[in-house]
Amino acid sequence: MRKPRLELIFVGFGHVARRAAGLLDELRPRLPFEWTTVAVVTARHGYVRADGGVDVAAALERLESNASLGREGERSTLELLDDVCSAHGEVAEAGRLVCVETTVLDIAAGEPAISHVRRALGLGAHVVTANKGPVAFEYSTLKQLAEAHHRRFLFEGAVMDGIPIFNLVRETLPGVMVQGFRGVINSTTNHILTCLERGQSFDAALAQMQAEGIAEADPSLDVDGWDAAAKTAALMNVLLDARVTPHDIARGGIRGVTAADIATARADGKRLRLVAAADRGGRGRVGIERVDAADPLAGLEGQQNALLLETDVLGEVGILQRDGGLTQTAYALVSDLATIAERV
Repeated sequence: MRKPRLELIFVGFGHVARRAAGLLDELRPRLPFEWTTVAVVTARHGYVRADGGVDVAAALERLESNASLGREGERSTLELLDDVCSAHGEVAEAGRLVCVETTVLDIAAGEPAISHVRRALGLGAHVVTANKGPVAFEYSTLKQLAEAHHRRFLFEGAVMDGIPIFNLVRETLPGVMVQGFRGVINSTTNHILTCLERGQSFDAALAQMQAEGIAEADPSLDVDGWDAAAKTAALMNVLLDARVTPHDIARGGIRGVTAADIATARADGKRLRLVAAADRGGRGRVGIERVDAADPLAGLEGQQNALLLETDVLGEVGILQRDGGLTQTAYALVSDLATIAERV
């Protein structure tokens, strides 16, 4: 049986998108679809477009050497989406055109990612993204737009990397209502807190996360709790039918945590963790908590994350991410593409 073929438009081609491109090639024999990349668009390095397929390896080589992709300043991203979708109108009509949106999180309003998603859906393309902004700011509107155009808007990589939180609820918990959640959902801050427990410095721990491409480009998004707040808003919007933004989340970070705070908590049999929590009353929060040693969240080390869902039928359901990082986030994009391919 011949595999369905998708045509991909990468909007943003940073660490996550590049790793996703690599994973697509590495996993090709095992994936239920084939693909062609027809455009790569970046803010810093211009763009490249080829109807017959972009040479992704050559594009990666140019980006690694900090060179331009070939065209700069000619058209805006939205104009390019118009052009590519128009040029591939038959592919879009057949449901095989996908925009892979991986631009950097904008905590002010979720732009330009929201505009990218809205334009791509309106032009008949599916959208997969690892950007938290569209889900955290405009989930309801974008979901309705996708449904109106009979397209998919998928975002498994927005929270907990490639761990299938949204798929878990959507595909495997029919009839179950999520009443609330609680968890550690920011890898960078958990890594820093673990390093502080081991006597390492705050700055060195953060630098390691930035070097590995895990920390946000703006480290304050992690350290001050904004990334966790965006993820909390995304989880609330999707799982709890909320209509909130990251600015509605009561937010704290780890910037003021000291080695003395860590030592005091450990002496009391507790550990400090940046905990995100919410309920169906529309209340969401992110902040440092002194977690009891018996709490499942206390045992999380380094980049490990966990999310505990409180449900009406199954009680508490937990999912643990022991290995988080760039590959896991990139895999979420691949997984979402496979979900779309199944319905082509």
